[in-house]
Amino acid sequence: MMQYSHINLWTERDATNWSSEKLKELLMGLWVEGEEGKCEITEVSKVEGEASINNRKGKLIFFYEWDLKADWRGTSKSGIQYKGNIEVPNLSDENDMDDLDISVSLCKDEPETALLSLMRSEGAKKIRTALASYVDFLKTEFTQGMILPTANGVTKQQTAQATTKSNITHIGSCSAAPPPPNTGVKIPTCKFSIKDTFLTSPEDLYRVFLSQEMVQAFTRSSAMVEAEKGGKFRLLDGNVNGEFQELVPEQKIVMKWRFNSWPCEHYATVTLTLTDKGNETELKIECRAVPESEEERTRDGWQRYYCHAIKQTFGYGARLC
Repeated sequence: MMQYSHINLWTERDATNWSSEKLKELLMGLWVEGEEGKCEITEVSKVEGEASINNRKGKLIFFYEWDLKADWRGTSKSGIQYKGNIEVPNLSDENDMDDLDISVSLCKDEPETALLSLMRSEGAKKIRTALASYVDFLKTEFTQGMILPTANGVTKQQTAQATTKSNITHIGSCSAAPPPPNTGVKIPTCKFSIKDTFLTSPEDLYRVFLSQEMVQAFTRSSAMVEAEKGGKFRLLDGNVNGEFQELVPEQKIVMKWRFNSWPCEHYATVTLTLTDKGNETELKIECRAVPESEEERTRDGWQRYYCHAIKQTFGYGARLC
C-alpha cells in the first residue's frame, strides 16, 4: 500500500511593490467639495512599509503595514489657495478601518480656513474608503490566478471575488463576474466599436476628454489627467487608469486603458475618432484587447459613463446611433 507523507506547506508572495503603486493610485487626485470650496490630494509623498501574502495549507493569510503621508491643496470659493498635509501611520492588517489614524493639518504659516474642517470630515471619509479599497484589491486583484497547494497535496486556483465596501460608482461596477485571472499567460480578448453623435464641435468634444476639470465634471468624481502624449490619467477615484499614446487635436485620441479589476498590467487599446458632421460631431470608439469576459460591461460602461454622462453634463445630447 502506498503511503503519503503529510507536508506542511507554506509559500509567500511579496506584494510590497504592487501595494505601493496601488496606494498611490487610489489616493492621488482624491478630492472633496463643499460650501467652503474644494480640496484635492496633490501628492503622495511617503509610502513606507510592506505587504505579503502567505499560503498555509491552502489558506491565504494577508500581512500589510504602511505609513503614509500626502499633500493636499484647498481652494476656497473666493479662489484663495491653502496647503496641508495628511498622515496615516497605522494602515495594518492588525487594525480595523474604523481605527485608522487619519491626521489632517495645514502647512506651517498657513492661515486658518474652514477647508481644514472639510478635509478632516469628508476628506478623511474618502481616504478611509480608498484605503479599504486597497485591502479589497490586495485580497482579490493581486491574488487572481494564484495556484494554491492544499494540505492534501491537491491544488486549487484562487478565485476570490472582490467585495465592494465603498459607495463609489465606477464603470463596470454593475457586474458580478470575477475578473479574468492573472496567470502569466495570454487571456482571451475581444474588440468592439461604438458610434455616437454629439451636438458640439470636434474641438469642444476633444477638450472634454483631455481637460481634468471637465473629466471630473462628467464623471462626478476625482480624476488626474496629463493631457500630452505619454501622459497618465486616473478616473473615477482611481478605478480607471491608463496612458495617452497618440493625440491629434480635434481628430483622434489613442490610449492604453484599463479597469483596476482587470489582471495586473493588462490594458486595452482605445481609439477615439472624431468626425466633423457640420452642426455635430460623430465619435467612434474602438476598443481592442478587452478581456472577453469584460466585453459587455466595458461596452456598457463607455456608453453609460462616458457618452451619456458627457451629453447630460454639457448638453451635447443627440440620439444614439
